[in-house]
Amino acid sequence: MRIYDAETIASFLDWGRVIQALHDAHQGQRSEGESFFIGDSRYGLLSRGVVLPGYGAGLKVCSINPSNSQLQPPLPVEQARFLVIDEQSKAIVALMDGPEITRWKTAGDSALAASFLSRADSRTLLVVGAGPIAQALCEAYMHVRPSITHVLLWNRSPEKWRAAVPTFGDDVLVEVVTDLPAAIAKADIITCATSATEPVISGALVRPGTHVDLVGGFREDMREADDDLFINARVYVDDFSTAQVSGDICGPLKTGALSRIEGDLYDLCRPELFFRAAEDITVYKNAGGAHLDLVVAQVVRRLHS
Repeated sequence: MRIYDAETIASFLDWGRVIQALHDAHQGQRSEGESFFIGDSRYGLLSRGVVLPGYGAGLKVCSINPSNSQLQPPLPVEQARFLVIDEQSKAIVALMDGPEITRWKTAGDSALAASFLSRADSRTLLVVGAGPIAQALCEAYMHVRPSITHVLLWNRSPEKWRAAVPTFGDDVLVEVVTDLPAAIAKADIITCATSATEPVISGALVRPGTHVDLVGGFREDMREADDDLFINARVYVDDFSTAQVSGDICGPLKTGALSRIEGDLYDLCRPELFFRAAEDITVYKNAGGAHLDLVVAQVVRRLHS
């Protein structure tokens, strides 16, 4: 069994390679996966397993402790490992750094969906949140939408972005903003990666033609967007099994604000099934799934062999 740390994983990956691998994986059979979560907002243990034809199997185990960020020195909020199981021998062949695999597969997942759901002429990207996933989303979105010329960065603690403002060349203006409602009203694409339990995205402020990507919430008590966003939106998810237990999907389903999910990432990767009108508001719920981790992990193994 090989052990891969975060630095090794990152050395083999780039956004083009990851997004193409995720696209290719969604041309085949749907995965069979299971997940469970024990705990609450104070501490949680999350595990997700999958069997994916052509890729083998995988199992992720995460220990999630938000109070770690308050320690001195701080510890990671999420500590995780991903196991890769060979398709033929059924042996455990790799143990990978969980947060690094998660960073690549999460941002790649959203960016792949946005390549279909967002307008090709999108100019302004709003990133809500400032953690490692939010930073990766900046990079991945710039890869699939080179039309972007303005990046707005918002976080409850703006100093987190000010300490690490990304750069994308002279043709892209990057701003740390404090007025979230104004930023929402300007954006062509909004990607939100927070641990919010109360909505931070107001649907009433979202312009026609905007794509909204909801990444952060995976528990039923987590919400990044209010019901208004879903009333007139076209909604897609990455994985039905994980999305249906997230607050951003089960909440508006319960209230009736959301009546229909049009499809998942497998459907989007068959573009003949999807047409986007310029004025459509699209919403993508990125709830994650172990099949996505497995695909990225197998890219690393293939390049390392």
